Amino acid sequence: MRPHDHDHPPDRDGPPTYYQVMEAAVRELLIGKGVLTAAEIREAVEKMDARTPAQGARVVARAWTDPAFKARLLADGTAACGELGIEMGPTRLVVVENTAQAHNLIVCTLCSCYPRMVLGLPPDWYKSKAYRSRAVREPRAVLAEFGTELPETMTVRVHDSTADMRYLVLPLRPAGTEGWDEARLAALVTRDSMIGVALARTP
Repeated sequence: MRPHDHDHPPDRDGPPTYYQVMEAAVRELLIGKGVLTAAEIREAVEKMDARTPAQGARVVARAWTDPAFKARLLADGTAACGELGIEMGPTRLVVVENTAQAHNLIVCTLCSCYPRMVLGLPPDWYKSKAYRSRAVREPRAVLAEFGTELPETMTVRVHDSTADMRYLVLPLRPAGTEGWDEARLAALVTRDSMIGVALARTP
């Protein structure tokens, strides 16, 4: 096949949405009043876009290798992340641990509250109405659609994020990883495992 020897979808530029208009108006107002500069706004957006699940994977790997850090993480996720240089801002981070008996699933039923400081931008499916409603009503069915089949004897706990509180799942450490260093362990930790729709990768 020659380069570009395929059809392209038509452009779908349309009128701006209500929220896009509001964002532009607020941005122009902040710049006009001298509260922020265009460069400061651009820098903040670039920082948000640069956040990835690698931050959360680093937190999980530290918890898997350091029992004292894990205890602090489960007691106060915000403070423990701060130890690794990850500032959560005004939101509180609650970390819930998966065990052999219990599995945790995170959702935001009202909108798309998400621990962006440790996971980056949320996936589209997390923001969808279907996920937000079904994760609460039928969590096992949702997990199965992600390929996560759990024993009937295992408890599934669903946690609903709020405007001032975010959740992060501490996945169960895979067997056969004894003696691994943090970098190697972090490679097993996926975004979906920290939301709870999947398990950590097996070695």
